[in-house]
Amino acid sequence: MLKIEHLNKNHNGKQVLQDVSLEVGEGEIVGLLGPNGSGKTTCFNIIVGIISDYEGKISFDAQDISNLPLYKRAKLGITYLPQDPAVFQGLSVQDNILGALELQNISRSEMYEKMESILKDFRLDNMKGTKASRLSGGQRRRLEIARTLITNPKLIILDEPFVGIDPISVNEIKELLIKLKNQGISILITDHSVYTALQIIDKCYIIYEGSILIGDTKENVLANPKVKALYFGENFVW
Repeated sequence: MLKIEHLNKNHNGKQVLQDVSLEVGEGEIVGLLGPNGSGKTTCFNIIVGIISDYEGKISFDAQDISNLPLYKRAKLGITYLPQDPAVFQGLSVQDNILGALELQNISRSEMYEKMESILKDFRLDNMKGTKASRLSGGQRRRLEIARTLITNPKLIILDEPFVGIDPISVNEIKELLIKLKNQGISILITDHSVYTALQIIDKCYIIYEGSILIGDTKENVLANPKVKALYFGENFVW
């Protein structure tokens, strides 16, 4: 699905990423974890095409996309949800969904039918007239993911999806991501809530000061002495 090979990024003389390689398989949830400033968001921005000045190779569905612009990568099925709100705050829940559906080549009746189905699937049907700015963190995140799925993505990249939401909403988002995985959608995720991320990921990469320390099953990553010393801490218990 997604394969990153020997990614390097230099910014103002500082090596931000150094020889970063990782893979995300079809229907797999992969975590890219690390401390602040380790290069996670830079890596995500390169994958989706926001940053184009870098060295290395990016392949998606066995196609080299290293030189493709952002919009062409999106057409191939790569979607990015940043930590910042990715909805129109002044619009209602319903209009946020309709706005995304209007870009699809479907009739108006199909558009409204699909909107109702999406709102029901994401348990947003009882608040479709509510402005996005009035949603809780968990409700907003569900709306963001709902909008994302309208384009039928193959890979969703999530930056801090569990930040600022209550425990019940965290569980709802976890269940939703597992459901998407079971539908064959691949997910690349980073989050400072390590415990939460580890509950759903299949494979984990630890990035530290721009370099990958290890990429393996979460069990092997957790058992790695260097990762414990530099990131999890010696007293981390899973």
